[in-house]
Amino acid sequence: MISNKANAYWRLMRMDKPIGSLLLLWPTMWALLLAAGGLPDPKVLIVFISGVVLMRSAGCVINDFADRKVDGHVERTKLRPIPAGEVGSKEALALFALLSVLSFVLVLTMNTLTIQLSFVGLFLAFIYPFMKRYTHLPQLFLGLAFSWSMPMAWAAQSGELTPMVWLLFVINALWTIAYDTQYAMVDREDDLKVGIKSTAILFGKRDKMIIGALQLATLLLLIVIGSIYQLGSSYYISLLVVGGLFVYQQQLIRHRDRQLCFKAFLNNNYVGMAVTIGLAISLSFGW
Repeated sequence: MISNKANAYWRLMRMDKPIGSLLLLWPTMWALLLAAGGLPDPKVLIVFISGVVLMRSAGCVINDFADRKVDGHVERTKLRPIPAGEVGSKEALALFALLSVLSFVLVLTMNTLTIQLSFVGLFLAFIYPFMKRYTHLPQLFLGLAFSWSMPMAWAAQSGELTPMVWLLFVINALWTIAYDTQYAMVDREDDLKVGIKSTAILFGKRDKMIIGALQLATLLLLIVIGSIYQLGSSYYISLLVVGGLFVYQQQLIRHRDRQLCFKAFLNNNYVGMAVTIGLAISLSFGW
């Protein structure tokens, strides 16, 4: 019984599906690398890697709590722990609180500015799951939530916030809206039936075009970052890889097939990884 319950908690936190943590981790690494001008402080690095996992898990828990009455009607989510009856609503809220407290304990080891910024991050993580009931732009709120780790990481590493971190914030928000719209395309038909709102529904037949525009904007702004910081060829090679991955994703979603849209979403892990590698090599070795 204990092992079954632990397994249910594990799946509720999506620890069996690390893609969300990775998509949150990569842009956090961009901020840490740029703020440090190379390799970040080991203590800050460990705190933020741990914090990414904890806060992503907390976000998944509160998301499933918010969706507890509709997940059972959606093909992709009907077997999640709450709709399947493996975890109760009060248990989910208690787990969210525990994960949030653990994350805050980590943040308390950082400077005052980082601690102050963390309250905004927790607020964004909490409200995002409920936005899909009130607006067709929940992906925008996810973009804000997933990007808030960047000013926090920048503040922890450098002790201040500069205009550059907000440019990074915008870049990541645009990219997040693009890939989460791909994710929303998987559930579009089910969401229409149960009354859940999303950018996939809002964009309609223009979904692929708007995703493409967001991807292009992301890529162009990443080029701006490279120009401002005078980054080396390794960074621009990584952006060529990113461009190729975006083209590949457009090919995957062209017929709006559910499985291929989900594959396109997962492919964004390599986008974040490519930029991180390019930044790390260029900033650390000048290549």
